[in-house]
Amino acid sequence: MHSELDSYDRRILALLQEDASLSSAQIAEQVGLSQSPCWRRIQRMKEEGIIRGQVTLLDRKKIGLNTQIFAEIKLNAHGRSNFTEFTEAIRGFPEVLECYVLMGAVDFLLRIVAADIEAYERFFFEKLSLVPGIQEVNSIVALSEIKSTTSLPVLR
Repeated sequence: MHSELDSYDRRILALLQEDASLSSAQIAEQVGLSQSPCWRRIQRMKEEGIIRGQVTLLDRKKIGLNTQIFAEIKLNAHGRSNFTEFTEAIRGFPEVLECYVLMGAVDFLLRIVAADIEAYERFFFEKLSLVPGIQEVNSIVALSEIKSTTSLPVLR
């Protein structure tokens, strides 16, 4: 069970989303708490699963992943009956950053990164198109990125 988030919790979360390397003392100073209560709040939010983890975010282009593709996947009837097999295969592809189950004309939306179109083509033919149950893949290449964030709007 999650406890209700108060304004201190929300400010702590906003700060951590922007810079997870901040110490509890630094966060406490910015939100107006002493270090111990601030640390306890952070620990509670970790225990409750509100804070799922801390990561280092990379600039994909600076490490050579210049192309971002959104792939709409439609499964055939057999593929829909083997949902677990499909999801396990997708989870095994490091090129797939996100996968969503959809309602509507397509079954899944994938966000995929690759060095370039040729690298995506190899991924498509050597991995994605070989996943059993796929009926159709519609690939959409993103030309540029207008907004990309991992920060949720926690401040109200």
